[in-house]
Amino acid sequence: MSEGLTVQAEPRQGFGKNNNRRLRRSGKIPAVVYGGGGPAIPLTLDPKTVVRILHSEAGHNAIFTLQVEGKAPARVMLRDWQWEPLRGDLLHVDMVRVALDAKLKLRVPIHVTGEPQGVKVQDGIFELVLREVEIECLPEDIPDHITVDVSGLMIGKSVRVSELPVSGKVKVLSDAERVVAHVIAPRVEEEKPTIEAPEAAPAEPELIRKRKPEEEEAEAEGGGEKEGKREARKEGGKES
Repeated sequence: MSEGLTVQAEPRQGFGKNNNRRLRRSGKIPAVVYGGGGPAIPLTLDPKTVVRILHSEAGHNAIFTLQVEGKAPARVMLRDWQWEPLRGDLLHVDMVRVALDAKLKLRVPIHVTGEPQGVKVQDGIFELVLREVEIECLPEDIPDHITVDVSGLMIGKSVRVSELPVSGKVKVLSDAERVVAHVIAPRVEEEKPTIEAPEAAPAEPELIRKRKPEEEEAEAEGGGEKEGKREARKEGGKES
């Protein structure tokens, strides 16, 4: 919470894109406050005060006093805001009135403290798995964050939502079995086996088969017949 912080605002008279541009050039931004049983009121305010709240320990969960000219002070929270994507300037803010006797549901960040033993003596790897948790409580009991000590974590051990240290005035709504943080063993890359290329198989030698006598005789006779035919063709040519 942002105790004692007050944001001064004025009722907004003009509307539309052109009026908003002129407003921003003058160093102010458009805003609106609503909820809490009251009417929605368009406002103008200094963006620097809102940026200071967003960068505070409580951040967007901060409850502060909104002082509007001609209106009674109201306790409010930031509900929505818009940034200019290139320059990062704050462009617009929505605020909601807060009833101090009504419980709120919201998300708060988780902070860790200590060096895990599993990292220190076992060379393990610490991982913060869950960075925020949903809670329910009265506005005055909203914690800026929830701190958990992880110094006792060894490899294979974890902290779950059910083990978060919270006040008895705060109810945790997130799943109690969800892992908040743990220490895991270092990753070891397995060496891939080297596959040797198979040696080329030697070429098969050409087999020269010894011919049988009858094959040689048949070849000789065949050759004689061919020679006889050639001689006959020659004789026939001479007679003609």
